[in-house]
Amino acid sequence: MDKIDMTKTEERRGFFRIDDEVNLFYKKIDQKQATEPHHVSDNVLNSCSLSTALEIVSQDSAILLRRLEKILPDVADYLRLIDTKIDLIAQAMMMQGHQFKENDTRNVNISASGMAFNCEEMLKEGDYLEIKMLLVSSMAVIVTYAKVVFCKSSQTTDSQFPYFVGVDFTNMKDEERELLIQYVVKKQLQQIRDKQQITNKS
Repeated sequence: MDKIDMTKTEERRGFFRIDDEVNLFYKKIDQKQATEPHHVSDNVLNSCSLSTALEIVSQDSAILLRRLEKILPDVADYLRLIDTKIDLIAQAMMMQGHQFKENDTRNVNISASGMAFNCEEMLKEGDYLEIKMLLVSSMAVIVTYAKVVFCKSSQTTDSQFPYFVGVDFTNMKDEERELLIQYVVKKQLQQIRDKQQITNKS
């Protein structure tokens, strides 16, 4: 695949968008900080690396579990419980290390290039943010910068989040963007499967 085709592929992947719930922490920063060569996540990527490593191990173990289930189903069930415990411990570690709290979970519409989310304060177009988010269902942590492209009154009656903000990700590391792309595509496929199951049952 040549460079032009690769660029088009990345652009198409960036258009994949999903509605989801994520654990989100953000703060305002100045433009210089958002565009400097050394990304904020250089100092806090340990947890992100952990989540990526766990995802790879989970994919490998899932194959082995399917084989084991045919021979020793009870053992396979026990190993799944152990895997769940590890996931919960890892999630707690990442939430602690990244200032996440349970009540920081909010609804978002997210893609590999940006997202929109419910917000408690009015932000200005052109503001720069440092964003840390925990993708709860996969325990992946994304740390990046973003530029506000719009901020408007929320259409919901939620008094905690009276504003709806849209941002474009900036200066995102390649590994984090790829992690986000994989998450969005996987989540979208799961949502499609869930809708099909509901349709088949009705």
